[in-house]
Amino acid sequence: MRRYDLIAFDWDGTLFDSTAIIVRCIQEAVRDVGGTVPSAQDAAYVIGMALMPALAHAAPDVPVEKYPQLNERYRHHYFQHQDDLILFEGVVEMLQTLRQRQHVLAVATGKSRAGLNQALDSVELHHLFDGSRTADETAGKPNPQMLQELMSEFDVTPERTLMIGDTTHDLEMAHHAGCASIGVSYGAHEPSTFDRWSPRYIAHSVPELQAWLLAHG
Repeated sequence: MRRYDLIAFDWDGTLFDSTAIIVRCIQEAVRDVGGTVPSAQDAAYVIGMALMPALAHAAPDVPVEKYPQLNERYRHHYFQHQDDLILFEGVVEMLQTLRQRQHVLAVATGKSRAGLNQALDSVELHHLFDGSRTADETAGKPNPQMLQELMSEFDVTPERTLMIGDTTHDLEMAHHAGCASIGVSYGAHEPSTFDRWSPRYIAHSVPELQAWLLAHG
């Protein structure tokens, strides 16, 4: 018997193996506009946030008037690496298995709509998701609005909703929405930072995540 009707996934670092490239792109963008280049750890921290707040957090010494240029330089570097981005091994099989179990599957991401659509097109995954929310359409993480909108769209209660992500932003969003969460340790944030938000489980690989979902989801 299913425990969760709606399962919402973060994208980068959870389904898509993009953390290292995003970190590099943030660092290069900050360098391009003359800011102090953030460490890999500081750059990784902002993954999952909406783009402009993320860049502002990663580059606090870059003046506000340079934010559009910073945004443009990030996108420039990111799209140069578009062909380097791949799904984590086992993601397609996991999603197909969950669909067979009649779960509603959604994406809740800090990406833009254009960025998510391009990513979904690149790996031909549109057909496996019932819905999605992006940071430019609604409030960015950890605000719970995107999860609340997905629950409303599919008429699912918080108790029947599960959020899966690789950052504290994902887990905090689930907490504020009244939903259960699962953290994955193979993405942007150290799993030692997850405890505050009480995830039901921390998965160390996609097969481990799938096994938990089949047993408990």
